[in-house]
Amino acid sequence: MRFVVVTGMSGGGKRTALKLLEDIGFYCVDNLPEPLVEKFVEVFATPDKEDAKVALGLDVRSDKTRGGVEKTLDMLREKGHSFEILFMDANDQVLLKRYKESRRLHPLEQDGRVVEGIEKERTILEGLKKKADYVIDTSSLLTRELKEEIDRIFIKGEAYNSLMVNIVSFGFKNGILADADLVFDVRFLPNPFYIEELKQKTGNDKEVQDYVMSFDESHQFLDKLVDMVNFLIPNYIKEGKYQLVIGIGCTGGKHRSVTLANELYKQMDGKGNYGLKISHRDVEQGR
Repeated sequence: MRFVVVTGMSGGGKRTALKLLEDIGFYCVDNLPEPLVEKFVEVFATPDKEDAKVALGLDVRSDKTRGGVEKTLDMLREKGHSFEILFMDANDQVLLKRYKESRRLHPLEQDGRVVEGIEKERTILEGLKKKADYVIDTSSLLTRELKEEIDRIFIKGEAYNSLMVNIVSFGFKNGILADADLVFDVRFLPNPFYIEELKQKTGNDKEVQDYVMSFDESHQFLDKLVDMVNFLIPNYIKEGKYQLVIGIGCTGGKHRSVTLANELYKQMDGKGNYGLKISHRDVEQGR
């Protein structure tokens, strides 16, 4: 039997993950009371069900003792039951936004303070997160991208990407990236905006790319940036970081930053044990 416990922060995507697991053949049960967990596992822990795939959703709704879920799982391991833990997470700002948009109550909030509920839940689940086999941060994941990650882990059996790297180009005049971990300013490079035939194009167009990358400074910057990122990523993974946002900015976010973001993506794509995404925040601004 392949037994997966799906847990994590409320609003982190646990229900979506369970639906995706169900789509690939898992028998899924959500929010089973703690006293029934062992009985549920024993039903499937028989020789005739050795090919079964089971996923069980557990979270603070069923954790009345604040730590009971973790104790229950420790007890299952002591009795010889093997399982994997999939922990669904998102940063506090995203969780707060999701609750505000859905108008749902957080299971631990008091006096209408969602932020307090999030803080309490993160403290309660801290130990469980450390024990997780997989941690997926859905802060910037689309459902399609989450499905790809679930398929990678539970169908293809590929190496788990514990770190998701997001490369984002932006324009400083529209505000710096609020969620960036690393920000690089490429306004020192010549600006294609002042060349009439390039003004209305972007760093996604070959003409702009050729212009920006025609300067030695562009290649020197890219080489140094790739070298730094290659040094940082293994250390971030070792430290337990699950998401890295790299912001590359120029004045308007259409030419230089887009070009360098695309070049960095090319250099990083398929080169390491991490997921990789790219987006251009301001490329359509004013068009």
